[in-house]
Amino acid sequence: MTQPILQLRNLTKRFGPGVAAVDDVSLDVAAGEFLTLLGASGSGKTTTLRMIAGFEHPSNGEILMDGQPLTQLPPFKRELNTVFQQYALFPHMSVRDNVGYGLRMRKAARAEIAERVGQALDMVQLGHLGDRAPRQLSGGQQQRVALARALVNRPRVLLLDEPLGALDLKLRKEMQLELKHLNRQLGITFLYVTHDQEEALTMSDRIALMRNGRIEQLSGPREMYEQPISRYVADFIGETNLLSGVVEEMGGPADGRTGGPAVQRVRIRVEGVSLEGAASRPVRAGEKAWLAIRPEHIQLAEPQAGPNRLSVTVRDVVFTGVVTRVHTTLADGSPLVIHWPSEQSPPELGATITVCLSPERVRCLGD
Repeated sequence: MTQPILQLRNLTKRFGPGVAAVDDVSLDVAAGEFLTLLGASGSGKTTTLRMIAGFEHPSNGEILMDGQPLTQLPPFKRELNTVFQQYALFPHMSVRDNVGYGLRMRKAARAEIAERVGQALDMVQLGHLGDRAPRQLSGGQQQRVALARALVNRPRVLLLDEPLGALDLKLRKEMQLELKHLNRQLGITFLYVTHDQEEALTMSDRIALMRNGRIEQLSGPREMYEQPISRYVADFIGETNLLSGVVEEMGGPADGRTGGPAVQRVRIRVEGVSLEGAASRPVRAGEKAWLAIRPEHIQLAEPQAGPNRLSVTVRDVVFTGVVTRVHTTLADGSPLVIHWPSEQSPPELGATITVCLSPERVRCLGD
């Protein structure tokens, strides 16, 4: 196995007795990888990034780069750079001077500074704006300048702490694609922090979803979306329906599964109905569990009998463009959202309909 460029070993950060912002985190990051630390506020993702950058000192554990410890090195001696949500550009300097500031502090030759600044600005498509002041740029352009300022130093690892949070939605989506393109073009390792699950799914090779200072699940975006290992992951990533049930029995390995955690067939009783699904953890008959099913994996049931049929009542219909969100409830009032194709007429309010939950998409989860 190739040596990871960055390794975290039992990394812990405490702010006072009994308060662990990061709790025994271990993680390997491959060279050239785009890995995202995803999580809600207080999950430990930014504290982890700050320890890697050298702005916080770990309470316990190690940070290694190419197998060599980083923990005792000051930030300016680490082969990495950080891009923050706040651009922190010098208002009295031109774009070109902002980008070249770090090289000047390192006493680089004037010719080298000019060449590398030009290259960095071209990478972020701002070569024609080098003489402008930051105040003359849009928010997206200022973020590109901050990115060029980090790239000009040719870091081996680029740390990005919610860098797109201040941008409007359209520009944020454009910058997501640009960052992913730069990651592939330059081969620099990107370690990205965000609370936006759609952003993480769009850009990442792998996602480390953090919860209470620990990594809840580490996997590729598709696996995390389709095969969450807990109720928390299923609820955090995308939109999902969660129904409380009881395990009836376990079966053999689920068919057609490749990659990700091993799964087994399972039957779960929900609202008096026995439903088929898959479980990625050991469960026992009689155990309480959660059934998770994405809204796009629920269809109107065919007239003939089939597995995983539920009777629901339509409570609301919301048109969103690509799909229509049909809000329904089971007999006990549990909500169930269905993504109805917009080209099809949705059911009427108050109607009782029978839907089918795709068995291969139903997941049996713990908390």
